[in-house]
Amino acid sequence: MRESSLQVCPVPLEQQPVNEYEELKESWFFRWATLDNPLFWRKIAIVWTIGWLITSPIAAASFSPSQSVLPFVLFSNLGAGFILALILLQLFFGWHYVSDRLKKETIFYEESGWYDGQTWPKPPEMLTRDRLIVSYQINPILERLTRTTGILALFMAGDSMVWLCL
Repeated sequence: MRESSLQVCPVPLEQQPVNEYEELKESWFFRWATLDNPLFWRKIAIVWTIGWLITSPIAAASFSPSQSVLPFVLFSNLGAGFILALILLQLFFGWHYVSDRLKKETIFYEESGWYDGQTWPKPPEMLTRDRLIVSYQINPILERLTRTTGILALFMAGDSMVWLCL
């Protein structure tokens, strides 16, 4: 009986791209990108609100809320948007990294430390499975994060345009 090539994979379990994908999907932070739309947008709103609460004292030091309401709100919005953009970038780069590992024909792994990296060519069935995961599971996540970042960029550009008109 022939052993499955999945069973003879020399790559440690935690470094196999499919296991990295499963770990990312289950992690507290990176799971946000997989949530249903209402929950995803709630998380985005919470991060933006926290960002607004962090940046509004800085904005208040520059623009008195009682005298310069619009500059205060615009500056707070831009600061909150910047914080949210950092969160979205972290989500995007984490999912993009795993996507790249799944798409590649070879797996780079470390046997015992950073100094002894090896590569292992994926068998065709593993490569097909991994690329299907990318196509049907990860690409929609990356598209959602790209759209969300685009929407945020539009809002921030709108705030910036209003700021320039002051």
